[in-house]
Amino acid sequence: MRTEEIKFEYQIFTSSDELAPEDKTLVEAARAITAKAYAPYSQFHVGAVALLNNGALVSGTNQENASYPVGNCAERVLLATAAVLHTNVPVKTMAISYHNMNAGGKSHKPVSPCGMCRQYLREYEERTKHPIRLILTGMDGEVFIINSVKQLLPFSFGSEDMA
Repeated sequence: MRTEEIKFEYQIFTSSDELAPEDKTLVEAARAITAKAYAPYSQFHVGAVALLNNGALVSGTNQENASYPVGNCAERVLLATAAVLHTNVPVKTMAISYHNMNAGGKSHKPVSPCGMCRQYLREYEERTKHPIRLILTGMDGEVFIINSVKQLLPFSFGSEDMA
């Protein structure tokens, strides 16, 4: 038997004011787009905005449904839109934010993609052969930057496992 450890590095910023201008613009857009989320059941509004390698911006919001499994997360809405409108163009950076209306609007800590979205993001990275840089935030507070989705899903399942 042996024991191994998985570690990864990420950056933590006290606020979006510390970010590079391009990153700050993405964060502001992700925070703003949360207003277009359809979240009447959870009141947890999520917005994502991505800068593609061709310079295009694509956004997505969570879209809930009374039959909970039928809803879609903001990240998957965004990537499906990007795949159709900008086929095979890699995502350079994606900013994800949320507005938790249940907590009186308190949305201070960075949000992280759910497990299903991590798998979807990982597949998109593999498909376009380009890491997706993630900026995770709330409506204010700290901001995390992660250089690749693969870091969020160790021991992931991919097309190489299907061969």
